[in-house]
Amino acid sequence: MRSTCITGLLFSTILFFPSCSQKQEPVDTDDTKIILYAEFMHEVNSFSPVLTTERDFKADHLFFGDEVVTSAAEEKKQLAGFLKAVKKHGKGRIRTIPLVQAKSMSGGPIDSTFYSAMKETILSGVREQKKVDGIYLSLHGAMGVEGMFDPEGDLLQELRALVGEDIPIAASFDLHASITRRREQAADILVGYHTNPHRDHFDTGYRTGSLLIRTVLDEIDPVMTVNKMRLLKGGGMNIDFLPPFRKIFRTMKKMERKDEVLSVSFFPVHIWIDEPELGYSTIAITNGNQELAQEMADSIAAMAWAVRDVPQPEGNSPEEAIGLARKKKLARMLGTTVFCDVSDAVGTGTPGESTWILKALLEHGSDLTSYITLRDEQATREAWKNEVGDEVTLMVGGKIDTAYNKTIPYSGVIIRKEETSFGKTLIIKHDGIHLVLSELPMASRYPSEFRDLGLSLWKADIVVVKNLFPFRYRYLLYNRKTFNIKTPGLSNIDPSGLKYEHIPRPIYPLDTIDSWRANELTGI
Repeated sequence: MRSTCITGLLFSTILFFPSCSQKQEPVDTDDTKIILYAEFMHEVNSFSPVLTTERDFKADHLFFGDEVVTSAAEEKKQLAGFLKAVKKHGKGRIRTIPLVQAKSMSGGPIDSTFYSAMKETILSGVREQKKVDGIYLSLHGAMGVEGMFDPEGDLLQELRALVGEDIPIAASFDLHASITRRREQAADILVGYHTNPHRDHFDTGYRTGSLLIRTVLDEIDPVMTVNKMRLLKGGGMNIDFLPPFRKIFRTMKKMERKDEVLSVSFFPVHIWIDEPELGYSTIAITNGNQELAQEMADSIAAMAWAVRDVPQPEGNSPEEAIGLARKKKLARMLGTTVFCDVSDAVGTGTPGESTWILKALLEHGSDLTSYITLRDEQATREAWKNEVGDEVTLMVGGKIDTAYNKTIPYSGVIIRKEETSFGKTLIIKHDGIHLVLSELPMASRYPSEFRDLGLSLWKADIVVVKNLFPFRYRYLLYNRKTFNIKTPGLSNIDPSGLKYEHIPRPIYPLDTIDSWRANELTGI
């Protein structure tokens, strides 16, 4: 077998192609089907000036070969769901080959050399196999790479060219994916989450894997319809179990109970992507019935269009929220209040270095016990030279996003320092403010990110999180009141405040239009 390892890449610190030295187990019989699988997930904020690099992936998930199997079992998300589907539906006739699992925190565009290396890892893994019967990819759907549009479409298109038209390719996507025509043309099966906040990672992998396996075993003939919509924003909070989206997701589940229906997906897009095909999408897959697939995809699109004017809840300035939290004495006694930093939401790909809430806490809320994260590599390394118990004065934040942010002075006592997955990390206390200073951005998706640093959420009056959705159910045990904090920032939730250059126009709500149908307009 010809070696496909690449030399001369810049990433000599890791082995991108361990499969080159690993021998695959021989195929037992001619009836055994071979499915290759990989995960490559990243969600871009096109407006962030910070490239996402190998370091960011290594801080999250970067595994190869058999390491992927171990990671999947521990994580219990898409890949674990896919492997469960193999076990249940494969009937002992499926053998899977893991290639790579690469995931990072949301951020600016991926370094193009790293993307090329990951793509080649996947492609070379396919080339090495004498027989390929199917491919499964776990993708986000909102990936960005410097210097190119639609990298996930690029990857799927390269795979299609490699394996030919007859090998089924399936991909699962985050609900906030921006589906493109290239992806539609390259893949046979595209499936999205059914929840927001996302809680069905495992189930999505399972559903996608089930369809792929049944296709490989010639049990079904999936036909897919993809609608691109001239819709960028709408539907209130976009939460699956709250109006107005609750009706949409319930309708999708009812549709999927029909015998001919294999999958229905709805993608209210991640708005911080500046690409030519940005916009909502709906997808329906049936067992050989194209007309039914089109009917269902159109129905979901019409429902989404009908609620496009439902607004999101109004937010608060940091100063307003501090004043309101101060009045919530019982709420703070029984738990904490949560400040959602919607304008520096690391979960959307921002740098995580906004100082607006920190500044307000210093000026108006230092007597309250608060936990707030801040990414500042320079300040972190400067503070790291000191010991626990030392008092330091630093200039923090505002070093990356200088358009919306300002550097401010911060003085406090170091009460903890340790190496974490976010790099060097310190807690610097000023009165009641506990500043968690780190080299890499923290989204605070899990309460454990604070607990692991010795911070009890029961003792906090205010906890600042930098994600828009996951905290809303993961912090339920502690959270007694949520405040959405609006400040200048790179994750502005109002699309009119974003500096788009490449998105299709006209598009709602930036333009007044009468139809969601892309084929009735020019540009997509």
